[in-house]
Amino acid sequence: MTGPASTLSATVPDSSAGRRFDAVLADLFPDYSRSRLSAWIKSGDALLDGQSARPRDPVRGGETVTVNVVLEIQTHSAPEDIALDVLYEDQHVFVIDKPAGLVVHPGAGNPAGTLVNALLHRDASLNALPRAGIVHRLDKDTSGVMVVARTLPAHTALIEQLSSREVHRQYLAVVVGALVSGGTANAPIDRHPRDRIRMAVREDGRDAVTHFRLRERFRAHTLLECRLETGRTHQIRVHMAHLKHPIVGDPLYGGPLKLPRGATPELIEALRGFRRQALHAETLEFAHPVSGQAVRCTAPVPDDLRNLVKHLHDDTAAAKAAGRG
Repeated sequence: MTGPASTLSATVPDSSAGRRFDAVLADLFPDYSRSRLSAWIKSGDALLDGQSARPRDPVRGGETVTVNVVLEIQTHSAPEDIALDVLYEDQHVFVIDKPAGLVVHPGAGNPAGTLVNALLHRDASLNALPRAGIVHRLDKDTSGVMVVARTLPAHTALIEQLSSREVHRQYLAVVVGALVSGGTANAPIDRHPRDRIRMAVREDGRDAVTHFRLRERFRAHTLLECRLETGRTHQIRVHMAHLKHPIVGDPLYGGPLKLPRGATPELIEALRGFRRQALHAETLEFAHPVSGQAVRCTAPVPDDLRNLVKHLHDDTAAAKAAGRG
């Protein structure tokens, strides 16, 4: 099955004489990945002066290149009418506020009811894009802002921005321990050697960098503002656990419940009842894939996390007033 099709055309500049067809095509149509352009050459959908050519064939200069943009169906998930909080949208991108508990991609344990199903209901043409246009993910129980491409050129541009670390991603996290300053976690991450569900800091892992600073300090916890320089799986969760300040409520990397001495009953209840990692993707900023203008979106702090922070703040204030701070 195929998705929507369109035809592109361009003239090979004389300065490209002698270069490979696939390399010239990549220069002429930078909105599409090299691998996809090469596939179109091999399928006969990219023609040189109306004739099929091999990716390695040299060009002379002056030829007309035509590309029949045919997108194969990439996503076969069923559309589902799942409400989405859209922070920004145009014909090129969606920016959404993902709630905690919503799985991003269908999988063995979650064949339906995912963000992908919701997106396909909102825009059926996303089935022609890899992963329905999703270019980065949030864990199931992490809330917050995500960008989704609606066209293949936008998808390519956003992937390139993420790869070149040009997307600003800022998170809020409540961690165990009263930190005295911010810092940077620069520690490579890869799969845990024994537990395939978990990630771990490993010397042979992929480079991973998280910058963090204090937003508010409590008696035995800290509200951090974290900025991702890289985007490894579970990166903030792994880095903060590695620094001995795991995220509150984290079922994979968190430690035992920690209560400050004389904690208020409300705080005790809030900490014991917080059943997900206290992590929220607060702000996302990127260059619009077509206009180049900065797009900055902020997702409001969800009720459960805001309630937790309030009780931590109130407990700290009460302890100071009683001379226990």
